[in-house]
Amino acid sequence: MPNFRLELCYDGTRFDGWQRQGNTPNTIQGLLERTLSEILEQEIEVAGSGRTDAGVHARRQVASFRAKTKLPPETILANLRKKLPSDVGALSLIEAQPRFHARLNCTSKTYVYRIWNSEAPNVFERKYLLPVPEPLDLEAMQRAADLLCGTHDFTSFHANKRFKRSAVRTITKIEIENRGEEVDLRFTGDGFLYHMVRILTGTLLEVGLGQRAANSMPEILSAMDRARAGKTAPARGLILWDVGYDHGKSKSTPDKCDLLTDGNPKPC
Repeated sequence: MPNFRLELCYDGTRFDGWQRQGNTPNTIQGLLERTLSEILEQEIEVAGSGRTDAGVHARRQVASFRAKTKLPPETILANLRKKLPSDVGALSLIEAQPRFHARLNCTSKTYVYRIWNSEAPNVFERKYLLPVPEPLDLEAMQRAADLLCGTHDFTSFHANKRFKRSAVRTITKIEIENRGEEVDLRFTGDGFLYHMVRILTGTLLEVGLGQRAANSMPEILSAMDRARAGKTAPARGLILWDVGYDHGKSKSTPDKCDLLTDGNPKPC
């Protein structure tokens, strides 16, 4: 049975996240599965590289699925583009190697959090930016970010109190980029816990606003206490920017973004 690799982007504003859920049809995964099932005239199950939360966007998400079909990828892609709504875009579709799996083969993810650091409103991009009108100390934020890089137990930056697995993750890079009135926070790592990027963002913003010392990051990490970190930044400023694959390698355990507690999947 052919195995397909789909790359897509989406505006997550109106969706209840990536993950298919029993209490709502309004998810990206559910939409893709219904649309592909209609096109291919069979039940299709889609696996994503990670599960974005409600309101979070994706510049590049990767998904995989299997289908018994003789339709070429370009025909499936053309039909998919016709049927998907305007806030979900199918970028490419190819036939993948038989063992490729979007989640299990994913080795890195990059998220970008966009901040509008100006007193002037940004009307046209308001759904994709967090407005912070006060001046930010970007140098202090970068010093704090550097202390968060590396392999650590990120329990203090994790929103799921019932999580029983290891909270150890590796962040390879956090970059604070000044783009005039916009400030972008770029996080790259091997995986992220539930709300982890948004809590990291909220904590770094407190540093930038002078509400928290830049050198307090090791203390927050060692406390392993969610109450010691900053607020959770709103979903709308967060974008799944890119995902990475190391050909020939796959994960022997579930993706670190795909956390299961009480039988319910938890998004990043």
